[in-house]
Amino acid sequence: MTDAQLIEAAQQIASELSPRSQEIEQARQLPPDIAKRLADAGLFHALVPEEYGGGEVHPSTFIKLIKEVAVGDGSAGWNVMIGLTTGLLSASLPEQFAREIFGDGPGGLAVGVTAPMGTAEVVEGGYRVSGRWPFGSGSSNAGWIGGGCFILENEEKRTGKAGMPEHHIMMFERSQVEIEETWKVAGLCGTGSHHFNVKDVFVPEGRSIVMGTRTLIQKPLYQFPLLGLLAMGVSAVSLGIGYKALAAFKEVASSKVPTGGTRGLSEQARVQMLVAESKADLESAEAYIHKVIDDAWEIACQGERLSVESKASLRLAAVNATSSSAAAVDRLYQAGGSSSIYEDSILQRCFRDVHVTTQHIMVGRPIYEIVGRVELGLDPKSLL
Repeated sequence: MTDAQLIEAAQQIASELSPRSQEIEQARQLPPDIAKRLADAGLFHALVPEEYGGGEVHPSTFIKLIKEVAVGDGSAGWNVMIGLTTGLLSASLPEQFAREIFGDGPGGLAVGVTAPMGTAEVVEGGYRVSGRWPFGSGSSNAGWIGGGCFILENEEKRTGKAGMPEHHIMMFERSQVEIEETWKVAGLCGTGSHHFNVKDVFVPEGRSIVMGTRTLIQKPLYQFPLLGLLAMGVSAVSLGIGYKALAAFKEVASSKVPTGGTRGLSEQARVQMLVAESKADLESAEAYIHKVIDDAWEIACQGERLSVESKASLRLAAVNATSSSAAAVDRLYQAGGSSSIYEDSILQRCFRDVHVTTQHIMVGRPIYEIVGRVELGLDPKSLL
C-alpha cells in the first residue's frame, strides 16, 4: 500500500473507534477484532522494510498514521505506535528472523520493551533468558514480544566496543511469555500495557537486536534513531488526543448554556480565545514535528548518520508536542465546566489519556535539559 492508502485506512478505522472507546477501556486491551483490523490494514508493519513486505513509509507518514488512529481512540493509537516502532527492529535482525517475526505482507503485531529488565545468559546456540518487564503495551494481541536484556557470559555482564554492558532486545514467541494482569490505571486504560515475564526461555543466536548499533538495512528510514522515533510516536498519540478534545469541546460549546448564564458557551469571548489558542498549540507543534523530520530526512537520504543536533531536534519536537497537547486538553477540559466530569464525556477521557502520555520517559520534561545542553555546546550525557 502507498503512504496515502495507509493514511486513508487509518482514518477509516479511526471513524469507527469512538463508539467503542468505553468497551476498549473496560477490556483494558484492544478487542481482538480491532487489533486484527489494524494489522490487516498494514498499520503495524508500516515501518518494516519493503523487502520483508512492510510499508517502509516516510517518518512523517508514521506520525500521521498514529495521530489519525488516536483521534478515534487514544489507546488504539498507542497500540499502533507500539506496533509501528517495534517494526523498526526488523531492519536490525538477520533476514531469517526478520521474516519469521514480521513476515511478508501486513502481518500481525509484534511489541516490546527496550528497558534492560532481563538477563540473557550465553548458552550453546543462543541465550537462556529470564526477566520481568512493565508496560508491555499490546502484548495480549501480539504474536511476538521483545524484552531488553543485559548479556551474561561467565556470570558477568558482557561489554561492547565502547566498554558499556551489551544491551539486546530479545524476541520471544508469545507462547514463551507470561502476561500479568497489572494494567489498572487512570488513562489509556485500553492499551493492555501489562507486565510480562519469562523464565529460563531459550532464544536462538541472532533473534535479538543489539541496541546502539547500526541497522543491517541501510536505507534513509533506518538512519533515524529508534528512541527518537519512539518519542515521536508518543507525541503523535498526544496530538491525536488533543485534536479529539478540541473537536469534542466545540460540540459541547455549540449547545451548552452555562448555569446562570444567558449566552451560549460558544458566544463567550474567553471561550473563543481558548479554542483558537488550543488550535494554534496543536497545529504549530505538529508542524514543528514535520519540519524537523524533513530536515533529518534530507540528511538520511544522503546516506549519513544523523548528528547529535538532529537527534536533539527530533526529541525536542516530541516533548514539545506532548506538552502542547496536554496544555490544550487541560484548557478545554476546564472550559467545559461540569460537563467534562461525566463518565461519558470525551473530554474527561482525553484529560486522563493525555496525562498518561506525558509520563512516558521519552517525552518527559528532562528532555528539555538534554536538548538545552546540546544547544549550549555541552555533552548531552544521554542517548538521543
